Amino acid sequence: GTDALRLAMLAAGIGAGDEVITQANTYVATVYAIDSVGAKPVLVDVDEETMMIDVDAVRKAITGRTEAIVPVHLYGMAANMEALCVLAREHGLVVIEDASQAHGATFQGRHVGSFGDLAGFSFYPGKNLGCFGDGGAVTTNDEKYIEHLHMLRNLGQKVKYYHEIKVWNCRLDTLQAV
Repeated sequence: GTDALRLAMLAAGIGAGDEVITQANTYVATVYAIDSVGAKPVLVDVDEETMMIDVDAVRKAITGRTEAIVPVHLYGMAANMEALCVLAREHGLVVIEDASQAHGATFQGRHVGSFGDLAGFSFYPGKNLGCFGDGGAVTTNDEKYIEHLHMLRNLGQKVKYYHEIKVWNCRLDTLQAV
């Protein structure tokens, strides 16, 4: 999940000097992913009734340096994705859903991970859907991110043995991917 979020942020062009808004009751891995790309995590409060990110708190936290909102779907519960996506569009922000603890959760009949520009899922063994070790996935419906994500997870390669960018190996091995 951590690598999935980091790769999603890199694909979205988030980096040094940028701010990324997320909720204060998230697991530290969300904040680590933001920090790992050089961005500044901006923590906001949660809605008292849902315990999900508070849309009004997000609105108040947006600055000229804000590049993304990372709502965290927790315990099978979903953030108010309709309101967050409208807010993000109004400000030209990327929405990266942290769906690491919400496999199968829905908001208004639609699965989490399908609302934002990108989403990160975790397959850590203790999660709702685990593999036999660490693992995760990034989802997107936006073609502009797909090719870049493929390169980011595969040592910067579009073509085997031709490395266009300096990155990491973030592929799942075959056993985990099954």
